[in-house]
Amino acid sequence: MDAELNSLIDAVRAAAAQGRTLRLRGGGTKDFWGQSLTGDVLDTRAYRGIVSYEPSELVVTVRCGTPLAELEAALAEKGQSLAFEPPHFAAQSGAATVGGMVAAGLSGPARATAGAVRDYVLGARFVNGLGEHLTFGGQVMKNVAGYDVSRLMAGSWGTLGLITEVSLKVLPVAPAEATLMMVGLAQAPALDLLHRWGGQPLPLNASAWVHDTTAQPMADYLFVRLRGAVAAVQSAITKMSADATALGAQVQHMDSAQAAQDWQASREQTLPFFTAPSPDACLWRLSVPQTAPALDLPYPSYIEWQGAQRWLWAPASAALALRQWAQSVGGHATLFRTSAAHAAVDKAVGVNSPLAPVQQRIQNQLQQQFDPKGVFATGRMHAFTL
Repeated sequence: MDAELNSLIDAVRAAAAQGRTLRLRGGGTKDFWGQSLTGDVLDTRAYRGIVSYEPSELVVTVRCGTPLAELEAALAEKGQSLAFEPPHFAAQSGAATVGGMVAAGLSGPARATAGAVRDYVLGARFVNGLGEHLTFGGQVMKNVAGYDVSRLMAGSWGTLGLITEVSLKVLPVAPAEATLMMVGLAQAPALDLLHRWGGQPLPLNASAWVHDTTAQPMADYLFVRLRGAVAAVQSAITKMSADATALGAQVQHMDSAQAAQDWQASREQTLPFFTAPSPDACLWRLSVPQTAPALDLPYPSYIEWQGAQRWLWAPASAALALRQWAQSVGGHATLFRTSAAHAAVDKAVGVNSPLAPVQQRIQNQLQQQFDPKGVFATGRMHAFTL
C-alpha cells in the first residue's frame, strides 16, 4: 500500500506547487452536498484495507478508501458495530468509504444517545495542503493533550486535509432491541413524551416522528427504538407503552426484521418522506436543541434524535424564515439537498447558515494553518450571508 499512499501524497504536493485545487472523493455517495464541487478529483479508493482490529480493545484502524460496508461486515463478525450508524447513501453512486464517512461527519438514528462520528475518532493520519503526512491522536481514548486535531477532521468535508487512516472506537451490539410504533401522537405531545423519557433511566436509543401522508388514513407516528440489557428493554416497553396509551396513542410492538429495515431506510433517506413532494422542494436539515418546541411551519417534517434533528421539505426561498426560526431556539439550518430542477439557483441562498464573526475567523485560521496554498479550498462549506 506504500505506492498508493505515495501517489496520494505526490498528487497533493503537485497541486500545491501548481496552484491547483483538489476535490477529495471516495465513493462519491455524498456529492450532492455542499456549496460547490470545484477542483480536480483525487480518488482515494485505491488506498484501502483494515490495518488492525482488536475486538477486545474495541478499536479498529482503517485506511481511507476502505468500503464502509467492508468495515461493518468485519465488525459484525465479532458482534460489534459503529454505534453512530453512519449513512452510506450508496444508491447515489458507488460504495461509501471510511474516509468519506469521517470527512462528512454524518450520523444515523442513534446519534442522540450513542454520540456522533467525532466522538469515536481516536486518532487520524492525514495529508495537509503542503503534502506533509501528519499523525494525531492514537488508539486509546485518553490520547490527547491540548487541541484534538484528529476529531477536527470529522465533518470537515475534505477542506482541511486528506484523511489517509483513522482509528475508531467500536462497541458491542446490544443484547436486546425493540421498536415501538405509537399512532396518534401529534408533534408537540410526542416531543414532550420524548423529553420526559430522556430524563429517566430508559434504554431509549433512537426515535422518529412523522405525519405520514401516505398512510390510509393519514396519521401521526412516533417510533422509538430501545437497546440494552434484556430486562431493561422489557421494563421500558411496559412503561413507555403505558405512557403513550395514556395520551391516547395506539401502541404496537414492531416485528424486529421490519423495524430494522425501517431504521435503515431512515438512515439512508429512502423512506417515503424523503421523496420530494414537489419539483421546487429542497430538503432542509434543522439542527436544534432537543427541547426546542414543535415546529410551527407549513412544511412536511420528519423529526429524529429526540427532537434535535428536524428534516423539512421547503423551497429555497424559505431559507431566511427557516434560519431565523432555528437561530431563535439556538440552532441552525442547512440546505441538505436541492430541488431537482434548479440546484444552482437553490444554492444561491447558501448551503450553510452564516457563521458568527468569531467562528468564521477561527475557521479561516484553521484552514490557513492546514492548507496555506488553498489546495483543498473547493468552497464546499462556504456560508452565504443573508
